[in-house]
Amino acid sequence: MATARRRIGTEEGTAALAAWREAAASPSDAPLPRTVTATAVRYSLEELTARAPGNSVEVRVPPFGVTQCVEGPRHTRGTPPNVIECDAATWLSLVTGRLTWADAVAAHRVAASGLRADLSALLPL
Repeated sequence: MATARRRIGTEEGTAALAAWREAAASPSDAPLPRTVTATAVRYSLEELTARAPGNSVEVRVPPFGVTQCVEGPRHTRGTPPNVIECDAATWLSLVTGRLTWADAVAAHRVAASGLRADLSALLPL
């Protein structure tokens, strides 16, 4: 199986995740630049795909990114059978371990449909 092509370097991606984690932990009113959030989301989606390659689950974090991951039946046309969607703050909270998959689903912060739409074994990254 081919390795997913990285667009964001490890150093840049981990720095963006660290900046997001620090901003989320502090009660500062200063918003994190949108570019930092975008980089953190895109890097973490690339990391998810690298750790769980495949095309059976589509993970959407609008407006920043989308990826397909997890081995299984390949989806080619129309709406994928296994879709996960959430906002950037929820996604990054899951990725960094600030939020569990079960809590996010229970709080309706994640929309997950399909038999394979469960990332609890892969998160946090």
